[in-house]
Amino acid sequence: MTRTPFGCARRLSPPTLPGTATAPSAELIDALRTSIPAVHTEKGGRLYAIHDAEDGTITMIEKWDSREALDAHAAGPAVKALQAAVAELLARPTTVTTMTPLPAGTAEQGEL
Repeated sequence: MTRTPFGCARRLSPPTLPGTATAPSAELIDALRTSIPAVHTEKGGRLYAIHDAEDGTITMIEKWDSREALDAHAAGPAVKALQAAVAELLARPTTVTTMTPLPAGTAEQGEL
C-alpha cells in the first residue's frame, strides 16, 4: 500500500506591543532550535523546518510519511517538550493547518 505524505504548517505568534514592529524573539527561536532535533529523530518525518515570516510570526513547515506518522508526532514527547519550551513566548495558541499534497508538475517541484 502506498501511503500519501501529509504536510503540516504551524504558525506561532510571538507577543508584540501595540505600535511596535513584529519580530520573533531570540528566546523563541532558541527554544525552537533546541527542541527540533528531537522531532528530527521521529519515525516518518521527512521535513520539519522553521521560517521567519514577514508578519512577525514563525511558520513551521512539516512533511510526514503518512497521517499516522503525523498523528504519532503530534501526540509524542518531542511535541510536548517543544510546546512547553515555547508556551510562555507566544501571544496566542499555535495555529495548525494540516494538508494533503496535490502534486503538479515535476516530483521535485510540485510537492512539498
